[in-house]
Amino acid sequence: MRPWSTITIAGVGLIGGSFALALRNAGFTGKIIGVSSANTIQAAIERGVIDAGLPLAEAAAESDVVYLAQPIERIIAMLEEVDAAVRPGTLITDAGSTKLEIVERASKVVQRGRFAGGHPMAGKEARGVEAADAQLFRGRPYVLTSPDPVLEEWIAKIGARLVRLDAAEHDRLAAVVSHVPQLVSTALAATIGMEPSARLVAGPASHDLTRLALSPYDIWRDIFATNAGEIDAALGRFIANLEELRSALRGGSEADFSNLKEQFERAGEAARAIRRSS
Repeated sequence: MRPWSTITIAGVGLIGGSFALALRNAGFTGKIIGVSSANTIQAAIERGVIDAGLPLAEAAAESDVVYLAQPIERIIAMLEEVDAAVRPGTLITDAGSTKLEIVERASKVVQRGRFAGGHPMAGKEARGVEAADAQLFRGRPYVLTSPDPVLEEWIAKIGARLVRLDAAEHDRLAAVVSHVPQLVSTALAATIGMEPSARLVAGPASHDLTRLALSPYDIWRDIFATNAGEIDAALGRFIANLEELRSALRGGSEADFSNLKEQFERAGEAARAIRRSS
């Protein structure tokens, strides 16, 4: 596996731009090519995110790695085109938020290059290269579905925490820790919005729990479309937990409140475990 000297970032937005900046910050001195709209390319060059912009086929042909950071359906659609353009052995990797459909497509069409599915578990409500941040991945999980020693070295250098998962298990777990939280935040913000005066007394809890509701739908549309079954299953478990809490509140007996206390304790331990892993 050859070391990286030229990288193509297809989709120079928040994630693609942050990956480029993180590589620079970690000592990458090679060439970074962007594939995006003309306005985005200009903004990315001005910020020092990329060195140049090129059409996809031209960029891929001279690169050691092609990093696909577009919406999921776009990644799936362009895998064959990318593979046709790369030199034999070129790494093709992605940052898609679901993995199974991407990995399955790659297994069918990637022949000249080699594919490693990836997902950095990091983000912001903001989007675009203007929001790109060299520190975005620091301390965050970075999932790979296939091993790649050079990519793994750079994941460590940018400060991310490597997690190896197969695509199906990634999608099952991502539904629990990422996709359901988005829906919960969306539902809570909509509920608060039904009380026009609620914003007048909204404190830190409301701000923290509705942060994800600021995310635009077009980012999430492909996630829901490619992981609906796992999201539905995880959402069902969440709703069941809510119903347990609701049942205890409705009961009002000492036993009911004892059950409520136990659920708070279990949830508190789970929350502490999440923070210990970060």
